[in-house]
Parts: sequence; C-alpha cells; structure tokens
Amino acid sequence: MAVTNFKVIIVGGGPVGLTAAHALHKAGIDFTVLERSNEIAMDVGASIALGPPTLRVLHQLGLLHQLQDIGGELVRRKLFTVDGYKFKSGDLFYGMKKSHGIRPVVFHRAEFVQFLYDQLPEEVKPNILTGKKVSDIQSGEKKVKVVCDDGSIYEGDLVLGADGVHSQTRKIMRKFAVEADPNVTWDSEMPYTASYRCLWASFKRPTAMGEACETQHKDTSVMYMTGKERGWIFLYEKLPEPTKERMSYTSEDVEAMGNRFAEYPITDNLKVKDVFPDRMTGGMSDLQEGICSNWGWGRIVLAGDAIHKMCPNAGLGYQTGLQDVVSLVNNLRRLVGSSEPSMGPSVSALEAMYKSYQSQRWDPLSHDAFISEHITRIHAWANVWYYLLGRIVLVPRFMDYLMNEWLQAPATSKALAFNFLDAEEPFEGQVPWVHPLKNIY
Repeated sequence: MAVTNFKVIIVGGGPVGLTAAHALHKAGIDFTVLERSNEIAMDVGASIALGPPTLRVLHQLGLLHQLQDIGGELVRRKLFTVDGYKFKSGDLFYGMKKSHGIRPVVFHRAEFVQFLYDQLPEEVKPNILTGKKVSDIQSGEKKVKVVCDDGSIYEGDLVLGADGVHSQTRKIMRKFAVEADPNVTWDSEMPYTASYRCLWASFKRPTAMGEACETQHKDTSVMYMTGKERGWIFLYEKLPEPTKERMSYTSEDVEAMGNRFAEYPITDNLKVKDVFPDRMTGGMSDLQEGICSNWGWGRIVLAGDAIHKMCPNAGLGYQTGLQDVVSLVNNLRRLVGSSEPSMGPSVSALEAMYKSYQSQRWDPLSHDAFISEHITRIHAWANVWYYLLGRIVLVPRFMDYLMNEWLQAPATSKALAFNFLDAEEPFEGQVPWVHPLKNIY
C-alpha cells in the first residue's frame, strides 16, 4: 500500500520497469506501469544472466527463493575457435563464487518477466496496463500527464522512462529540454552507435544445464548457454560500418545469418546448424552502445536502456538497469519523505535528485560499459591486440584469478542495495559487500 501521495508513471513493462514497480511498492510509493505490447511477457527474447549483486537485490525484494526455481547456475565454460579447437575450459566462474558466494544464474527472458509480474502483490497488479503506447507527455510544475495512442491519460508526479533503447520517453524529454533552451547541450535524438549485429535463438536444452561456451573468430563470435530447460545461442557479426540508424531485419535475414554461422561450433559435439532449425524463439537486431549525458528533465527521469546500452556479451544489460532502479528509488524515497506531504517535491528538487542519481551511477556504469565493449571485441578479434588478448593473454588460468582479484571482485563488491529494506545476506564470500543488506535493525 502506498504511504505517500506521490505517484510514478512507469513507461515500459520490461524487466527494468517491473523491477521498479516492485521497488516502489516496497518504498510505499504509488505507481502505474504503461506497457505498449499487448502482453507482459511476449516470448520473443533470449536469456538474462544475473550475477551476485542483482540476485541479492532481488532477495531484498523477497523474490530470490522462488526465482531460483526457474534459473540455472552457470558452472562450466568452454572457449573454441571456429575450426572446433577448444583452447580453454573449466569452472571459469569459480572466482566469482569464491569472492561473492554464487556464480551467474541464467533465465529465459520471457519467463523472468512473467515471474516479476506474477510476484507482484495482487492489489497492485491492476496498476500494470498493457496495450498502452505513449504518444505524449505533459510535464508541468505540479503534475505530469502521460497520453497514450488510445486516448487514455494518466496523471502522476513523475514519469520514469524504462522503455528501452528506442525510448519514446527520452525523445519527448529531449524535445522539452531543447524547446526550453535552444542553446542547451543535450544528447542527440539517436544517442547510440551500433558496430555489431546479433542473432539470438532459444531451443530445448540439448546438453547439460549450466554450460557457457564461446566461439571466437575474426569479426564474428558465438555464445551458447544452457539453463534449466532451454539453451540459447547468440551469433555476433561486425557491421560493415558503424551506424546510428535503426535497422529492421526480416525472417529471411535471420535465416541467412543462421546459415552463415551453420558450421560454427557451440560446444564439443554441436554446431549452430544442430540447434538453429529447432529454435523455439529468435530474433535479430543491431547492438547499440553508448551512455547518455542527460538522465532527467522536469518531471521525467530515465533508467536502463533508455540512458545506456551495451553489447550483451558480458551479460550486464539488465543488471546495470537494476542498479539504476536501486539508486533512483533510494534517492526518490528520501526526497519524497523529506517533502511537505501536501505539496510534494518541486521540479527543482526533482532535478537536483536526478543529478545525485546520475552521479552515483556514472562511475560503475562506465566500468560496466568498458567491460562490455572490450569483451565483445575480444570475442570477435576486432584487431590484432584483441586477438592476442583472447587467444593468448587471457587463456592461462592464473589470468582468471588476476582478473577477478583486480577487476571483477572490487567492482562487484561496490554494487548498490536498497537502503530501506532489511534482509539477511544471501551470498557471502571472501570479499565483503560495501553496501550491506542489514540496513535497519
């Protein structure tokens, strides 16, 4: 039940938007979610891999126990060249488990989204609305209104744009900012650049649960993972030229790319051609990369892919979006709690909060984007230096230890957690968490 008069209109009912709904409900802040699709969990995506920082935050929201029933922990990793030569294998996630108590856990995206919806309390599920394509936002001094294509209007105190890489909320916010000050420095209408494309597909799991395999080659690469019931492949290909334009691909394009990768190995005894024809879901898109400089204006703020996008090789997309939600809700709850109940936070107070939110997230987000960018290019041997990293420098097992000790574990330990929810620590390893879960008692 909401304990304040403040209301957030969340645009986008994907993983980030639904996680924000859970967090706002726990914070006692009212919300409505507007999802443009007619279904909450359309089965068109691939997988989502969650590391220790994300799993512990979901534990704070009371979701971890049930969530573990549908996920599979990744326990084995193998690296191949395109001719099938296996140049590295083993428990390459051992360092993460040693440092923070658990390896990555992988889920089918649609099942994860459905889970987030199903676990919402029954009294707030009516706040999740589908078939609501946003056409306009009216941001005023006191309130904000969201107008949908079907003519419906929703009023609140803040709009949270969690509507993805092609965010309509971001476009409308930019229009307001430029109209208010034509000389303002703002992100372009197309702030991201794509250098790679990706084809993804899911199918009935053909090998043991918990496998994570990579095939590296010049300007192309493949990733293969298995969860509890499904397996997934990701086929990566460098674009002829980087582009900011939005590209749409047909089913013929998907078939053609799958055929180009047909002979690529995905594990010891399987190739792409052994699983691609039996796919249950699949799709193809360019992979945008970049971080926006403007995260909020007036009564509009953004989170997730609406303000940052990275290639999925490192599995950090949703996880960075969840960290946005943690920071934003922590800051918003403090602001709403310190405001006069009858008035609520002013626009100037909200815009000051956006700056705190962006400042808190900027360095860890830049780190995650850096990791994602370079892992993508190491897998695809983008130049001779990336080839040397992928095939020689990072192959010895002691490099796993060094990378974990120097790079991964220190960054992971600094991950944010909600500062108003009290929970026992679900995962503990050799590296302590900077932000504990025991916040209250």
